[in-house]
Amino acid sequence: MLNHYRLNKRETVRLSSFDPEDTASIGSKDDIREEFERLKEELQDEQEKLFASKTNGVLVLFQGMDCSGKDGVIKKVLANLNPQGFRAESFKKPTTDEAAHDFLWRTHKVTPAKGYLTSFNRSYYEDVLITRVHGLIDEREVKSRLKHIRHFEKLLQGSGIAVIKIFLHISRDFQLNKIKDRLENPEKLWKFDPTDLEERRYWNDYQQAYEDAFAATGTKDCPWHIVPANNRWFRDYLVLKIIVKAVRDLKLSYPKVDLDASSLFNLEETQN
Repeated sequence: MLNHYRLNKRETVRLSSFDPEDTASIGSKDDIREEFERLKEELQDEQEKLFASKTNGVLVLFQGMDCSGKDGVIKKVLANLNPQGFRAESFKKPTTDEAAHDFLWRTHKVTPAKGYLTSFNRSYYEDVLITRVHGLIDEREVKSRLKHIRHFEKLLQGSGIAVIKIFLHISRDFQLNKIKDRLENPEKLWKFDPTDLEERRYWNDYQQAYEDAFAATGTKDCPWHIVPANNRWFRDYLVLKIIVKAVRDLKLSYPKVDLDASSLFNLEETQN
């Protein structure tokens, strides 16, 4: 199932070939409810081994258009993890200090250490996508930054950090409905940003920018996953399956401890 949504190599990709309404022929949320809960439990178990072993780290990177549900999927899929070993990071417009460094600096410093799982709501890809769409960098710089990103992800993986890249794919009509919902719902109005409507004018430009990023940085060892996100329940289910499989493939285990418990108890009895 996951192979259909995974881009295993650097190749030309058209987002139009992925249906944002797709649910892999699964009828409803009820059909996957039990499996969803089992997967959440498995991820919790794997996180415990990740934290105990300190042999690997996990970075889950979410990209997507406005209203694609990056906050929501982190909350639904990763909220039950042990906060001692989990951190969620989000990235807005670079600060003055961040802009004074190279474009990877602000994200590199918060990538996970071994033993930890970190989610990125947006990422270093924003410094290629937004800057390109708005003409802040030229095509030569675009290619240079994508090359640096590819090498950066290879560096992370070579350091034991699993990089899971997920693009939440929604339709333009779905996005508009979500924006309208924010405007009409007092509990969601705080999420509305007037620039969201302004950015819709660049929809096609963003689609092209994403497609080029997929082609330039998707590899066998660090693939992109295109997750249909119009149906939120399927989005959450598929993202959870992707993360669980990636962590499962690390073959984590609890560290072996050379400790003779019986001798410790004997020592305590002797002292008493």
